[in-house]
Amino acid sequence: MAAATVTLARRIARSGVLFPRSSPQVWGQASRQPPGLLSTQHRAFSNKKILVELDTSSGVATMKFKSPPVNSLSLDFLTEFCISLEKLENDRACRGLIITSTIPRVFSSGLDIMEMCGKSTEHYAEFWRAVQEMWLRLYGSNMVTVAAINGSSPAGGCLIALSCDYRIMVENPKYVIGLNEAQLGIVAPFWFKDTFVNAVGHRVAERSLQLGLLHSVPEAHQIGLVDEVVPEEKLQDKAVAVVAQWLALPDHARQLTKSMMRKAVLDHMLAHREEDIQNFVNFISKDSIQKSLSMYMEMLKKKKS
Repeated sequence: MAAATVTLARRIARSGVLFPRSSPQVWGQASRQPPGLLSTQHRAFSNKKILVELDTSSGVATMKFKSPPVNSLSLDFLTEFCISLEKLENDRACRGLIITSTIPRVFSSGLDIMEMCGKSTEHYAEFWRAVQEMWLRLYGSNMVTVAAINGSSPAGGCLIALSCDYRIMVENPKYVIGLNEAQLGIVAPFWFKDTFVNAVGHRVAERSLQLGLLHSVPEAHQIGLVDEVVPEEKLQDKAVAVVAQWLALPDHARQLTKSMMRKAVLDHMLAHREEDIQNFVNFISKDSIQKSLSMYMEMLKKKKS
């Protein structure tokens, strides 16, 4: 596990940003750097898979996934995601974040199966640590976070949405969202489950997880998986309005309340982080699981052809 930690830290260091990895940011404390002089009301930074635009006049950033074909959560994507979040957390001009996609009809397809199939145990450990880091950073963020879901969002894509403070989804009969890991023969880890339960309640989560359900947009709204449904042309404006409503409250009161609601779940994962990595490595390395994932990948290839 130590090797995986060093490898991920090196990947982040090569990208030019370092951040503490032992625990999420302390709630309610001023941890951002001095803002400096702002030369413009709009800033942007981009890498291969993510574009971030910050409106310094409103304090709201928009993070756009741009990793075709389906914004799958590869190791590179997850590393860039964490780097982008950290940059925003360290910028005093940024208080809110909208997460959305530039890829038509998909928010994120979830974890990249290529990262979990036919690789070494060291790679699996490094990948899973990056998944954990993404969740810790987003679920524990001091910023107001809104998921503007403009396409289907299964599995890990659903986790990203669940980790935000508010979820708005485009009204479209073809779009689905849910933690469908059971359909792939794998099991959503306890912190996926805890995040899901906190959003929809125990009974709904239990049924949905056991059956690996992907919910339609109206059903997702009905069970509380998404908070609001809007036409696609109104998605961005609605997301901006929601962030503004949340930012109207004093930051310290909102942040401390968020901490109170989420701290137990975050602490539980941190206390069992290494065990969770080992469980994932042991599980994903099983011949039966590798066979199941390989069959799923072949099915996807046939669909493309």
